[in-house]
Parts: sequence; structure tokens; C-alpha cells
Amino acid sequence: MKNIRQNKFMEKGLTSWSADSWSLFSNPSQTAQSIFFYMQETGCFHTFYPYYTERENLNSFLILHTISGRGILCCQGQEYELGPGSSFFINCMDYHKYFTPEGSHWDFLWLHFNGSNALGYFMEFTKNGFGILEKQEGAAPSRIESGIRQIMELYSKKNITTEVLSAQLITSILTEFLLRRSAGTGSASAADAHSPDDILIPPGIREAERYINRHFQEPLLLDDLARQLHVSKYHFIREFSRYVGSSPHEYQIELRLSYAKELLKYTDLPVNEIAERCGINQASHFINLFKSREHITPLQFRKSWKP
Repeated sequence: MKNIRQNKFMEKGLTSWSADSWSLFSNPSQTAQSIFFYMQETGCFHTFYPYYTERENLNSFLILHTISGRGILCCQGQEYELGPGSSFFINCMDYHKYFTPEGSHWDFLWLHFNGSNALGYFMEFTKNGFGILEKQEGAAPSRIESGIRQIMELYSKKNITTEVLSAQLITSILTEFLLRRSAGTGSASAADAHSPDDILIPPGIREAERYINRHFQEPLLLDDLARQLHVSKYHFIREFSRYVGSSPHEYQIELRLSYAKELLKYTDLPVNEIAERCGINQASHFINLFKSREHITPLQFRKSWKP
């Protein structure tokens, strides 16, 4: 393998995946970053040869669960075959590579996360050597898979409880890794990870949320949205904030920045064009907004993922 300089971020890959593959970035709050496990990025990829990802020195932890097909993980100086139902948990600071072998396809769910205790969980998981979790014959559907899917669902309809419930689910997933790893055969399992109870959001607010999800690149017409709900603009803003966890304007900004991160990571588009695609006409405003929320510039973010 090629030697990589210590402490220098490296990521390479080929995005050989189908059009229905997708990913979702998170903009974790300061509270989440301080005390919770927090989601950084998650997604579902349907890949085919010659898909691969190779990286090192990324400040993140990765959980990946194979749905179908076959993949290969190179990690800790070993090669592991990944079949349906298998899962792995790695520290992305360590060199690793995973890929779809020739003549196969590989469908998987993945979750990048972090948190103050993430390294401790990883060290406990690997204290007797690194390994992957294989599918449990005759067992119920993987709690790792269901946990990742629940996190996806939480962030697809984000509200005031999303970060707390996501942290709870990540903890449950990590507990499952530790219990099954300590059992050797994987026969032990964590307590059922119950689906979190969603806050009962009024249909009108939920529909407004869906509308913003579909039209976040367009100007936000609060008067029109409020008129459709037969309430004043101020009442609409107050109720949206109450149930969703942020104002309509802040919610739109989160969607725009999440989309910007996706374009910065997976394309070579210039910053001004990314700003336009996100619905921000002035590149300078986009840069200032991005920096104020992420504490780095868009180009610094791009370099951290794809130098």
C-alpha cells in the first residue's frame, strides 16, 4: 500500500453508484458537539465495480452495514469480505479502503459520526483485535441496520428532538457492536432499539416543512405559506419553530448548507456556482454564511474532504 504522510488527510475514490444512491449531511449544534454522539453524514449507496473509497486522517468514525451484494474492507493490515448482514466500525483516522469487487454489486448503509466518547467505544471494540460483525443466522433484522435507518428518518424530518434521539440511537448501535464482539460468535444482542416517538406535528406545519424541503433553493415566501394555513405570518413562524426546532428561515439555511457540503465534497464546481445552486445569489454572502455556521470557509471544507 502507498505510504501516506502522518496527519495529512487523504481521501480518494470512484463514485460508481446508481442514481438512487444518496447522502445527507448534518449541521450539528454546539451542544451536540459538546456532549452528544452526533451524526456528521449518513446515506445509502448502491454501488458497482469499480467503486472504492480510500482515506486516512479524517476526524470521524464510520459504521457501515451491508444490505446486499459483496464488498471488501482493507483495514488494520487485513482484508475482510463483507456479505449481506455484515457490519463494521472503524476509526477514520486510521488508513482504510473499501470497495466493490469486480463482477459484483454492493449495497450498503453508512453513518459517519463523532463525539467525545467515540474513541473510547472504538478502543473497547478493538481491545482484543479488530473484526467485523457477521450476519446472525436466524436472528431478527440487524439492530445496526434499523438504528441507521431510524437516524436517517429523524434527519429527514428534523425537529427539536432530533439530535438527542440520534445520540440515543448511536449509543444503542455502539452497544450492539460491543456486546456482539464480546460474545465472539455474535450471539449476544443489545436491548431492542425502539423507534423514537415522533412529536405530533400539525399537518399544516408538516406540509410547510415538506414544501421548504422541496423548494429550499427558492426565495422563502412566508406570507404565502402562512396564508395557506389561514394564520398570520408571525403565528406560523412561532408554530414552525415550536414543532420543527428552528425558524423557517433557519431551516432553509440548514438545507442550503447541507446541499452546499454535498456539492463541495462530491463535485469540483466553483464556489460561486455552488452558491447559485443553493439559492444564494452572491458568492460573498454564501462564503460569510458558511463560515459563520461551520467556522471554516467553503474551500477549507472542500480541502478537508478532498484535498
